Formats: sequence, C-alpha cells, structure tokens
Amino acid sequence: MNPGRTVAAVLAVVAALVLQLTVFSHVSWAGVVPNLVLLVVVATGLVRGAQPAMVLGFVAGVLLDLAPPADHVAGRWALALVVVGYVAGRVRQDVRPTAGSVVATVAASSFVGTSVFALTGIVLQDPALGVGEVLQVVAIGVFWDVLLTPFVLPLVMGTFRRLEPARATA
Repeated sequence: MNPGRTVAAVLAVVAALVLQLTVFSHVSWAGVVPNLVLLVVVATGLVRGAQPAMVLGFVAGVLLDLAPPADHVAGRWALALVVVGYVAGRVRQDVRPTAGSVVATVAASSFVGTSVFALTGIVLQDPALGVGEVLQVVAIGVFWDVLLTPFVLPLVMGTFRRLEPARATA
C-alpha cells in the first residue's frame, strides 16, 4: 500500500467533506447539496479499482454520517458509498475512462448512492424523508453531482494517477 496515496485519499475526503458541509450547504436545492465526498469515491474507483474505492467509501461514509449536522441514522452514507465505490471500480475494469464514461459513471454512481441512502431512510423509518420525496432528492442529487464532475474528478483522478502511475489507467 502506498502511504502517499492513502494520505492523498484521506485529505481529499476531508477537504470534500469540509467543503460539502460548509460552502455547498449554502447552495442547497430543495435541501440537497452537491455530494463532493461521493465524487472523491467515484474518482478513486475509476483510478484505483473497486476494493480501494469501497474502503475509502466506507471511511468517507462514516465521516459523513457522523459529521454535524447529521440528522439520520449513522451508517446510511457508509453503506451507500461502499456501493458507489464498487460500481465505480467495476466501470474501471470494463472501460477505459473517457470524458463521457466518467460523466456516465458519476451519474450512475450518484443515482445508486443517493437511492441507497434514501431507501435505507425509508426502511429505517427516518422521519426526514418520505416516499414521495425520494425521486426528487435522487434527481437533484444526480444533477448536482454531474454538474460538479468536470471540476472535481479531473483534479482528484490526476492526483491519484501522479502518485502511482503504474497502477492507474491512462
């Protein structure tokens, strides 16, 4: 395991978490903010594969679950981001990342991750989200994440590729 890569991944998650909870909380749309942490997990999956992305997704999800002002049952984001890491990592194995495949991967990962989070809220009877609001939350989440993809993913993916170019895809 490359310690530089691990440090970079943790720093990327912490920076994304801080930005998501402070800066982007002021631009929420119907209570949904851009999920920068999810974008970091997707970038990890596209560059490093499913296993590192799933581990980072779990750690990032736990941090997101416990960060104030968390108003949900802890573990929901951890589960959602583990699934996102798996999905993004599987895409890495199947196709060479191009601009189109990266945006499609972000859209699919955002849909899956936000859906898992929302549906676990319904299963756990979380009062913050009703069944009728799930589709709206998922659609807005996908929109935000795709909108920020060109700003976040090239930076994170480029950083990971420079740290260990032998394992990264071109």
